[in-house]
Amino acid sequence: MGWLTGIAVFIVVWWIVIFAVLPWGVRPVEADDVAKGHMHGAPQRPRLLLKMALTTLVAVVVWAIIYVIVVYSGLTFRT
Repeated sequence: MGWLTGIAVFIVVWWIVIFAVLPWGVRPVEADDVAKGHMHGAPQRPRLLLKMALTTLVAVVVWAIIYVIVVYSGLTFRT
């Protein structure tokens, strides 16, 4: 796997993982906050920086597994 392919695979893996991580720990807003103009389905504390960090860690692990499979098994994206 070349470096450009590795970066492309990492970006795709990262985006897939972020959509899996976003719902973790979501709590809806309280009823009194809805009256203040908050959307009913909006999370109280989205903690996006924490979720981005977790996404990066999970994506690195998944990417490393893909890298090992591609490099050591002879699997190629050019079949």
